Amino acid sequence: MKKTLVNQIVIKALVAGGLALTSLFATAQTAPYPSKPVRIVVPFPAGGSADSMTRVVSQFLAKRWGQSVLVDNRPGGGTVIAGALVAKAPADGYTLIIIANSLTINAKLRTTLPYDGLKAFDPIAQLVQSPQVIAVNSASPYKTLGELIQAAKANPGTLSYSTVGPATTQHIAGESFKRITGTDFTYAAFTGGALAANAVMGNHVTMVLTNLNEVAPMLDSGKLRPLAVTTRERLDALKQVPTAMELGIKDYEAVAWFAVATPAGTPKDVTQKIADDLQAALNDPEVRQKLNTAGLYPSYMGPEALSAHIQTEYQRYSKIIDEARIKLE
Repeated sequence: MKKTLVNQIVIKALVAGGLALTSLFATAQTAPYPSKPVRIVVPFPAGGSADSMTRVVSQFLAKRWGQSVLVDNRPGGGTVIAGALVAKAPADGYTLIIIANSLTINAKLRTTLPYDGLKAFDPIAQLVQSPQVIAVNSASPYKTLGELIQAAKANPGTLSYSTVGPATTQHIAGESFKRITGTDFTYAAFTGGALAANAVMGNHVTMVLTNLNEVAPMLDSGKLRPLAVTTRERLDALKQVPTAMELGIKDYEAVAWFAVATPAGTPKDVTQKIADDLQAALNDPEVRQKLNTAGLYPSYMGPEALSAHIQTEYQRYSKIIDEARIKLE
């Protein structure tokens, strides 16, 4: 009798314990996102456009979520190192990655990637665009883009242009410029936009094509002369500078963009929550002011629109890369 009673007590205790564990598990499963710190991996060095943007937005998210939002810079490999890291992370929304034009360029140019190209990530939201500018030395004889193009046509291969690194957004924009204008500029690659601009200021290269925020101080000081911007409309920061399309370069647009993504397979309710909160960040006047100061233009695009945009960008870059026969060495 005593043994039976003891067994009943043990069974009841085990059942109660099991129910308690089940309750705890259910509570953990239904905890609202985010319930712990979130990491945003940035595939670019600290101090650059993507890093500046991420730190501004992460501060807003940390306050909104009541959780730490950690910025983890993992530059190198043309953003492939960071991509490989995040692609292998749990698809739970706690590891995010900043993606850019390089995502589509790598998917086209790199035959072997440590992740499944565009399929490795779920796009969440585009945050900003970074317009590009074509500029020459302030002492250059070329006062307009038309004069520069005319000189390049008259002297094939003798004029040059610089950008940050081969197979980058800026490089492909430069090759596209050459094809549309029928010119033959010699390409000079550098490890940063500022270095590419320095080469122009030192009269080693004819023109630079790079993100506006990287050369804004040089434009402000008068060391560089802007000839055109590569956006569809003129920029508030450079109202006096025409767009390339205004100057007759048909359909020429080259804009760097930065967005947020998660590992593929992240629950839709989590990605939508992140997208909504990122949109709230871009609607915040203080956030917008800080981004504008950094030379970045808020430009929100949600999950579906961003996914479609990435596919369009892939097709566009693929065409330019094939026509210009751009390859990675």
